Amino acid sequence: MDRITKERYEFALARVEELLPLVDDSTSANDKKALELGVMSDIVIAYETVHFPIKQPTVAELIELYLRESGMTQKQLAHEIGVSPSRVNDYIAGRSEPTLKNASLLCRILDIPPADMLRV
Repeated sequence: MDRITKERYEFALARVEELLPLVDDSTSANDKKALELGVMSDIVIAYETVHFPIKQPTVAELIELYLRESGMTQKQLAHEIGVSPSRVNDYIAGRSEPTLKNASLLCRILDIPPADMLRV
């Protein structure tokens, strides 16, 4: 696809918003509106991939996010994985990363997907 300008992106984005209410799971894949929605969506995705990339969270950000979601304190987490609270703080601050054993425990305790922790 050739370079997508901001104007083309904005047009496609507006058109996607117009088409979404008109196309649902029961709409035929060959329907004119469904086809147009697919093309406009591809334009939006291509532009956003270049101009608004979503970076993968760091290990520190993952631990902090899932810890907050779990409602646990750093002290409780430290007790669960058998390290000092200052070590958990080091993980969250990005000063150190957990060993493979501790990363596995963090995934299990905080319900972090292992692939995310391994950054794959």
